[in-house]
Amino acid sequence: MTTATPSSTIARPGVNLAMATWVSAINFWAWNMIGPLSTTYAADLDLSAGQASLLVATPILVGSLGRLASGPLTDRLGGRTMLIAVTLASIVPVLAVGVAGTMGSYPLLIVFGFFLGVAGTIFAVGIPFANMWYDPARRGFATGVFGAGMVGTALSAFFTPRLVTWFGLMTTHVLVAVALALTALLSVVVLRDAPAFTPNAEPVLPKLRAAAKLRVTWEMCFLYAIVFGGFVAFSNYLPTYIKAIYGFSPVDAGARTAAFALAAVVARPIGGALADRIPPKYVVLASLGGTAVMAAVAVTQPPADLWSAVTFTALAVFLGVGTGGVFAWVARRAPVDKVGSVTGIVAAAGGLGGYFPPLVMGASYDEVDNDYTVGLVLLVVTALAALAYTATKLHAREPQART
Repeated sequence: MTTATPSSTIARPGVNLAMATWVSAINFWAWNMIGPLSTTYAADLDLSAGQASLLVATPILVGSLGRLASGPLTDRLGGRTMLIAVTLASIVPVLAVGVAGTMGSYPLLIVFGFFLGVAGTIFAVGIPFANMWYDPARRGFATGVFGAGMVGTALSAFFTPRLVTWFGLMTTHVLVAVALALTALLSVVVLRDAPAFTPNAEPVLPKLRAAAKLRVTWEMCFLYAIVFGGFVAFSNYLPTYIKAIYGFSPVDAGARTAAFALAAVVARPIGGALADRIPPKYVVLASLGGTAVMAAVAVTQPPADLWSAVTFTALAVFLGVGTGGVFAWVARRAPVDKVGSVTGIVAAAGGLGGYFPPLVMGASYDEVDNDYTVGLVLLVVTALAALAYTATKLHAREPQART
């Protein structure tokens, strides 16, 4: 925003965006504490494929639905307050999951994993916060950079199994809880709402209903459920997939999952920046087409380690570009006074898109042939359907959404 007060430094938008991105990253790490350890839990607790899938998917569900509230609350309370609040609220669930894991209790892991989902609501807070700091022409860049906070999933996938090996399960959860607390403290000092932010005190439910009446909301929900949902699903379930298909250890599977997540994280701001320069429709079309192709390649179970790495890294890049492109489209089309509410609904749809695939993968896993063909084929079909809809029904250049 060019209307910043004289007391604001030139770097203030960048400082706030960088800090918000880190807040997102540490919360994404917390949100993804169970996924990298799912194979360990499955072995130690003798879980079936379906039970392990439910364990991985539970935090995703709550983190998704919670965005329906965190987005509108950001419109009312401001991004600074909500970023700090979500970070603080994530501390106890992280510790509780550590206790449940130490006890070896599957029911408690499910219960506390449910509350761990609060960390996943951070995304619907940061998008409107980042939007307010930048002019419309640069909001694709801003949301893309903030979206790079997804790197928290890569950090979790890579470091969580290693930290457990080095320090133990409970100590690892304590370390993440301390990181959350320090992040919240630093946010109090650094974060500020944009000068143009005006609290919207309208009741949340009417705001959600108003956003739900917008065509753009449901169009973007559909697309985001595929691209972000695909990212979330693979980031959480890939350790299980890699161990089953290729026989890697939890640490090695975590490293490969981290590479997948990192590729998507790097690609996300690229997708957002591209959508600032060309119509977002074309960015999303490229993402959906590439996703369909790479998922089809994955069906063939390319051999480890080079070809499987190329396949899943390319898939991550296409998904990451799509997430950046879709949210740049949201920022461009949604009415300014409804960005938070629309963001909350779209972000919830993205999270829900990541909830069901692990369940489908677990339910459709063929133990005899050791493959996940059904789940991957469903991703191919879904991506192609979205590609056809985007190509034929959505306009490359369109004014803000109408009711």
